[in-house]
This record gives sequence, structure tokens and C-alpha cells, in this order.
Amino acid sequence: MTLPKNILVPVDFSEASEAALDYAVVLAARLDAKLHLLHVVTFPVLGVPEAGITLTPSVIEDLMTESQSALQKLADARRNSAKIGEVMLRTGDPREVIHWVAEEISADLIVMSTHGRRGIRRLLLGSVTESVVRTASCPVLTLRVPKPSSK
Repeated sequence: MTLPKNILVPVDFSEASEAALDYAVVLAARLDAKLHLLHVVTFPVLGVPEAGITLTPSVIEDLMTESQSALQKLADARRNSAKIGEVMLRTGDPREVIHWVAEEISADLIVMSTHGRRGIRRLLLGSVTESVVRTASCPVLTLRVPKPSSK
């Protein structure tokens, strides 16, 4: 078995995904691997009138610009700690896009967080991480960040 040289880290800007990114930075530095960041923007297929959100072209453009800026900021903050490769912003279903990008960059490892949802929340929201684990053509390292204790 060879050690990973191309690590893909999908991020959703949550605390959990940033913790997974930080873990991947340390791992990449120790393995002399290149770290690739990916954020997938999803747009609702049907309108969400109850949310009061209208996806006009300017709203979509703003969302993409803000997402690209946030993703670049994550990458730039870690450039001194690991070799940062591609910083990618894509649209679509994260389950599919992560799979495609992993193949596109010949990822040897995917590092991502899991929110640890259970019961009805998991049923309704699904699990991107679980889907990636089932379909990825390379190993997937999942990290669950514990919730802060309420002591």
C-alpha cells in the first residue's frame, strides 16, 4: 500500500468540516501530500417560497462569490502548514460532485467530517459522508467532532 499524495477535503464551512480540514492539513504535512479543497454549492431544484428566498441571477452570483472567497480564505490560512493544491468551487449534488472531483484529481484519500445525525434528522437530511464512503474509489477518513459538553 502506498501513502496518500493527493488528499481531497470537501468543506461546507461548518465547524466540523473546518476541524476535518485542520486534521487533513497535519496529515498532509506529515505525508508530504498535496491538499485539495472543495466546496459544493447546492441550489434548490424547486423554489422555496416559504423561506422567502428568490434565486435571481444576482443572488446566485453573490452566493458563488461569497463561497469562493470563504473557500480561498480557508486555503490561504493553511498555506504555511501544508501544500495546497486546487481550491475548487462546484455546483450540484455534493454526493456526486465529491465523487467526480476525487476521480478528476486522482485523490488517494478523502478526509471529511460527519455531523453524526441520527434518527429522523438523518432520514430527512441524508448523509453526504455516508454516500461518499459507499461510492468513493479511494479510502475515506471520516472525523466526527464531538459536541461541546454542557458542564
